[in-house]
Amino acid sequence: MERHITAPIDRDVAGKLRAGDYVYITGTIYTARDAAHKRMHEALKKGEPLPFEMQGNVIYYMGPSPAREGRPIGSAGPTTASRMDKYAPDLLDLGLVAMIGKGKRSEAVKEAIIRNGAVYFAAVGGAGALLAGSVKASEVIAYADLGTEAIRKLEVENFPVIVVIDSEGKNLYETAIKEYCNSSVMQN
Repeated sequence: MERHITAPIDRDVAGKLRAGDYVYITGTIYTARDAAHKRMHEALKKGEPLPFEMQGNVIYYMGPSPAREGRPIGSAGPTTASRMDKYAPDLLDLGLVAMIGKGKRSEAVKEAIIRNGAVYFAAVGGAGALLAGSVKASEVIAYADLGTEAIRKLEVENFPVIVVIDSEGKNLYETAIKEYCNSSVMQN
């Protein structure tokens, strides 16, 4: 099913998304990769505030290339999500509603997604230039010293993703493999 949603994302909206849905996000999302997640984790341990409110928000695991003149961002392809798996459950428990990346997630992340009524989206790897076309504005809001791994606030329009793990724990990576193995292609 194709859906158009606005970020930040309401939990009711997240709860209606299903693994395999094609989703177009318009609104505000944030970027954060390994180094930024580590800093946020350290801030939480010290009781310090995070650079942005987690409640209802979306984190895109991405570090862009430099922007060309007249563009808000350079190539904006997804980073492998499993690198953030040790940090994701805590952020989900703080109200994070969605993550965008590529690749599989750990069982702990899947459990946190279910527990919090959240979702995990995949963006197409290798299509960073295409994805950048949906980014209308980009602003570094924290950890500028990390360069491309700084936390950015992005304004996006019809940013294309697919639901991989939905709020019920259905995982497209698992179901798609089973469907393929049961298809006529595999049986011939």
